[in-house]
Amino acid sequence: MPTATALFRAAALRFGHQPRRCRGISIKAPTSNYDATIKNLKIVRNTRVIYQGFTGKAATVNVQQSIQYGTNVVGGMSPGKSGEHLGLPLFSSTSEAARHLKPDATAVFVAAPFAAAAIEEAIEAEIPLIVAVAEHVPLHDMLRLHSILRTQSVSRLVGANCPGIINPRGHCRIGFMPHPSFLPGSIGIVAKSGTLSYEAVASTTRVGLGQSLVVGMGGDPVAGTTLKDAVSVFLEDPETEGIVVIGEVGGSAELELADLLRRYRAEGGRKPIAGLVAGNCAVEGRVMGHAGAFTGVADPSVEDKIRALENVSVAMVQHPGQFGEVMLRLLGRPMPAEPVKGMGPNGPTQRRGMHTMARRPVSVRLPNRRHGYQRRSLYTQDPAVVHGLIQKAAPHAPVSHSPPTTPTFGLGVTIDRAVRSPCLVVIPNGSKAAMSYSFDFISGPQSKQTEDAFSQLNLPPSYSYSDFEDLVQHIWSLFNQIKAYTVFFQQVSLQHGIHLPGGVLMHLDHTQPLSAGVATTQQPEELEAAQFGIVYHTLAGEGSIGTLVNGAGLAMNTIDFVNASGGSVANFLDTGGKATGKTVVEGLRIVLADKRVKVVFVNIFGGLTDCTMIAQGILMAYDELAMQAKNIPIVVRLRGTNEEIGQELIRKSGLPVLAFDDLDAATEKVIALASATTY
Repeated sequence: MPTATALFRAAALRFGHQPRRCRGISIKAPTSNYDATIKNLKIVRNTRVIYQGFTGKAATVNVQQSIQYGTNVVGGMSPGKSGEHLGLPLFSSTSEAARHLKPDATAVFVAAPFAAAAIEEAIEAEIPLIVAVAEHVPLHDMLRLHSILRTQSVSRLVGANCPGIINPRGHCRIGFMPHPSFLPGSIGIVAKSGTLSYEAVASTTRVGLGQSLVVGMGGDPVAGTTLKDAVSVFLEDPETEGIVVIGEVGGSAELELADLLRRYRAEGGRKPIAGLVAGNCAVEGRVMGHAGAFTGVADPSVEDKIRALENVSVAMVQHPGQFGEVMLRLLGRPMPAEPVKGMGPNGPTQRRGMHTMARRPVSVRLPNRRHGYQRRSLYTQDPAVVHGLIQKAAPHAPVSHSPPTTPTFGLGVTIDRAVRSPCLVVIPNGSKAAMSYSFDFISGPQSKQTEDAFSQLNLPPSYSYSDFEDLVQHIWSLFNQIKAYTVFFQQVSLQHGIHLPGGVLMHLDHTQPLSAGVATTQQPEELEAAQFGIVYHTLAGEGSIGTLVNGAGLAMNTIDFVNASGGSVANFLDTGGKATGKTVVEGLRIVLADKRVKVVFVNIFGGLTDCTMIAQGILMAYDELAMQAKNIPIVVRLRGTNEEIGQELIRKSGLPVLAFDDLDAATEKVIALASATTY
């Protein structure tokens, strides 16, 4: 049975629908004062930082690390508490903390269910920069916040679900980026993926370029700060000589950036820019680890994004370890004699690592393979389930189970990630374009949007606008009640209502518990993995390489790179950014349950993860899973925190585990082992 997304796209193609920003799409977006706050991203050494959730365990550790790095933390708040914490002022409310401490920025270390309220308090207190790190903040809470943010020109949000922002030149860190790998320098970096951004940092550090400012955009569908926002700061910053941009599947942030760069190049702008877009391995209707890493209605493909960036002179790389060498080449500078290590507490150091000195020339290749994943709980198209949800959320909505005999059209509500708002989507019967009309989340669709949409349907004069308006309100009610990302009906008639059997697309907010009556479509191995905080998908096809990676963006890019290099990957597995020995053991157990797997590729970047712990987890897995008897080799690429110790543990174990710190060399070995008949 075809997926709901496939049904929508089939209908869209039949009507000549093109992805957003391409010919045939009409976008009408609300205006915003929010762009005036982009300048607030320019944090410096004297930026005054407070913490919301100041006394929490995670915040306490983070404050100590940030102060050690040099960040000017001036205090914080925790509800119902006051006095001092870590020798700094503690207040019971954000407004009180802001009034006394006069902060320039706040780090929101508050659990996801309460993060939106904390962000709203920071907006009300008019704190210029708000950095929210929590993952799984409810999507509709974020839509409500963006409705508020658009009405003001004081506060700028970074996140949620982001690693934060850091200025190595000013030693100012807001968030949890692994500061020891950073080096004061001249490269601005913005990324959707935390782990890929850490890799880009390490790569530009090793060649001595360092970083001027690094912004973690985060992986949520509606981000407070986008790729375009951050790059607009880099383009104007005299201390930023080159720019690194890391995108991924989902949304159109990369195309919005390409529009900005097109204007910049046309005006004579010449700053070198290098880029990467992860997720060519992704499949529609699947969530690739990050909450926003899936292809929504009318989203451009990864290939579309890569082409758009290449067309504005962005040098695209295959993996983030290549950024340093590529940026040196673009800036016309030679490779340093020795790799440079990051600026830790004792200053920068030099080192030589395994497999790093004999480098192959960096080449730019576009991944071209696609694989199918098992479905997650992202959408439903079951007519019985949809009918039940409609009756619960919009009981007066007309529903038809018989094919309409009158003209039909496509109608629904989805999210316009570009303007961070819901939008009304219509596909007129016989038209060659789909049209979307953005509206404010709090006020809902207004007569302006519904009238404009109705006028495009080319319906007979006898058809009533009021009936159309009622249908829009019913769908909007359903969208709100079930906390959806998209509610779209392929066949809608003003005389027969919503036609259910076929063409129903309902993307749910998969970060939250499922709506009542919606059955999960996850496979047993996915559910098992989720118990350990692991995101796992089995890929269709003849893939023989199992993967275990820490970080969704890095996991996607690993698959893209291995496939593009001639290998064939069997699975997607994201342990999360903070992998542990336990998650490694359980992840390997799940990967090895796939009988196709002939070799396992463990790709770890130790930004937030200790490579020693990963090495110990792999060695534990050999005992627990009796891997020696399975005769399945493991190639481990360890880079970052304690990489030398982890590699040494593996080397001395005597087990058939091969340790690398260079992705090119590790990938070459993995593919060779997967092709071999004996090991």
